[in-house]
Amino acid sequence: MKIFGLSPRVIKVLLTTQYANMLEYRIEIALWALSGILPFIMLSLWTESNTANTFSFTNIELSRYFLSAFLVRQFSVVWVVFLFEEDALLGRLSPYLLQPIHPLWRYVSSHLAEQLTRFPFAFLIAFIFFTLNPSSFWIPSFPRFLFACIATNFAFIIAFLLQSLIASLCFWSEKASSLERLIFVPYLFLSGLLVPLSAFPSHILKFVLYTPFPYLINFPARILSGMPVDILKIISIQIIWILILTPIVRFLWQIGVRRYTAMGS
Repeated sequence: MKIFGLSPRVIKVLLTTQYANMLEYRIEIALWALSGILPFIMLSLWTESNTANTFSFTNIELSRYFLSAFLVRQFSVVWVVFLFEEDALLGRLSPYLLQPIHPLWRYVSSHLAEQLTRFPFAFLIAFIFFTLNPSSFWIPSFPRFLFACIATNFAFIIAFLLQSLIASLCFWSEKASSLERLIFVPYLFLSGLLVPLSAFPSHILKFVLYTPFPYLINFPARILSGMPVDILKIISIQIIWILILTPIVRFLWQIGVRRYTAMGS
């Protein structure tokens, strides 16, 4: 039985190989985890400025939201565009294209292995957070936790597809990573990483909800933190975005590979 075109044996080999590779960079991964503390910085900023009421949150709810945002980002962050660009520039992409496994699956397995390696550090940071803020401690119900995990996984898939779309432009440009800012800037401001989207004016929020960015951080974090949200609607919209982005990425990849092989022949 194959899963997404890959046999269980191939999946196991990819994940174990990438996990062993990631274990060699545990210190670097720990630094990556620490580099994701932006939600805590924003929490301190909003709490100290006494603007929690602007978001219709109490300070405890705000603390739980930003901790949840931190955890969601730890397991949905994607950097495939930089890996792909490096492989294309250094010539590693050519042998990958000759192998029966689609190159993007290598990047998927690399990200999943890195997430597994990152887990203890994220757990430690969460433990320190609760030690310093015991009043914010909570345990989500099992259904909430399960739906939060599903929403976070879908957020990872959406983020991966968005970056894969940009990465496909490497077939036309040697510096496609500079185009990554086209999605990074709106991601930063519209995903809920800097501020809960409930703080946005209603007319702006209506527009933002038609983009994929709120479904990358804001809504998974709201689910995990126990805030009121239409869970099934959010997950359904995430699935819709996945169905929209997947054929676009496949199309760009196919015409990009044709151009790449034509230039290399």
